[in-house]
Amino acid sequence: MPVAVLRRAARETLSGLPREFWWLWTSTLVNRLGAFVATFMALYLTLDRGYSASYAGLVASLLGLGGVVSSLGGGVMADRLGRRPTLLVAQTSTAASVALLGFVEHPVAIAGVAFLVGMASNASRPAVQAMMADIVRPEDRVRAFSLNYWAINLGFAVSSMAAGFIAEVSYRAGFLLEAGMTLVCAVVVFLKLPESRPEQEDKAVREDGVGLGTVLRDGRFMSVVGLSFLVALVFQQGAVGLPVAMGAAGFTPADYGMAIAVNGVIIVALQIPVTRFIEHRDPRRLLVVSSVLAGYGFGLTAFAGSVGVFALTVCVWTLAEIVNAPTQTGLVVRLSPTHGRGRYQGMYTLSWAVASLVAPVMSGFVIDRFGAEWLWGMCAVVGTAAGVGYAVLMRRLPEEEDEGTRTGTGTGRGGGAEIAGIKGVEEVAVVAAVPGVKAGVADGPARVV
Repeated sequence: MPVAVLRRAARETLSGLPREFWWLWTSTLVNRLGAFVATFMALYLTLDRGYSASYAGLVASLLGLGGVVSSLGGGVMADRLGRRPTLLVAQTSTAASVALLGFVEHPVAIAGVAFLVGMASNASRPAVQAMMADIVRPEDRVRAFSLNYWAINLGFAVSSMAAGFIAEVSYRAGFLLEAGMTLVCAVVVFLKLPESRPEQEDKAVREDGVGLGTVLRDGRFMSVVGLSFLVALVFQQGAVGLPVAMGAAGFTPADYGMAIAVNGVIIVALQIPVTRFIEHRDPRRLLVVSSVLAGYGFGLTAFAGSVGVFALTVCVWTLAEIVNAPTQTGLVVRLSPTHGRGRYQGMYTLSWAVASLVAPVMSGFVIDRFGAEWLWGMCAVVGTAAGVGYAVLMRRLPEEEDEGTRTGTGTGRGGGAEIAGIKGVEEVAVVAAVPGVKAGVADGPARVV
């Protein structure tokens, strides 16, 4: 009987999605299965190349800065050139720059190429997000976003484990393998994915398209961007604040690895069943609850004194992550006009990219000046503030309209604008000094798409 129940649940979860979605999903999975460099980059620079930890941190910052720069540019390209050309340009550029990074030796050259890697890898995210919104029906989007997020985490778990073994053989092999698998993603896009950008048949759309100014003037959407920035600051602490705090408390990198591994295991195990549970529930409550749960999940870290307790706190905020990721994606979907999906997704991705730059500086300053307990207390406060913000914002959110009744010229304030999009998640590649540490934006929190 349980087997029959599981089969039915799997069939209901996987059925009804278009073939193009599964090719895009496959591309995401292959991309994450080959994401070796972010895991061992700090070790490569410090152990293999002999550079200082400060230089490794600078390279990590340049990777993140490259992602910030390309967030909006990738969104504009996705709207103007199309999703498919943007993906092809971004993925081939990523493959070339990652391969080059494995061969350059001068510190200035390494830093410059790392910036290019950050730009190229992040430029594809708005296009991926916009394409997924284009090809999946509104009623199936939360499920599709969840499946994509699950693929990101599954790929991350496998690549993190493989990275250590690859690094023992050859760091350069890791760079080349990642470049090769990124090229495979480009081949999948080229052979299997048609352009999905909606045709702008309406004259008003052609004459009054959606520009970055439209996005910036959309007060409600920019409020979502601000709230997503707050939530991202909290989730980033799993990769930046937690290892520093555990190290300061006398725990080893292996202890941190054991605690943070719980995050990936829980997401892979529970993302799909939890999404089935929340798929048709009120997103207003889910966003409020997930934001507060994330804040207090990290807040509880102040009382952790053993690896087991640290792992329990990871369980709490991981549940918040599982709920928040597809639900917040659905909110962005409702606020993005059809012909501005790329730009809207670029702005949303930017919130996570900026958070990935701010979070390390913030956590380091607070821990050094006031202690880790203050950082965890701030997480609780920020999570609560985000929850209150979502509660206020969602009170003014109109019910989602039928896809066919919307135009593409709205500014996100109601009035008939088609609103679609997807979470960026996955995240800018921010290098961690411990093997297996996640690097972070929006593709869900702290993951690269």
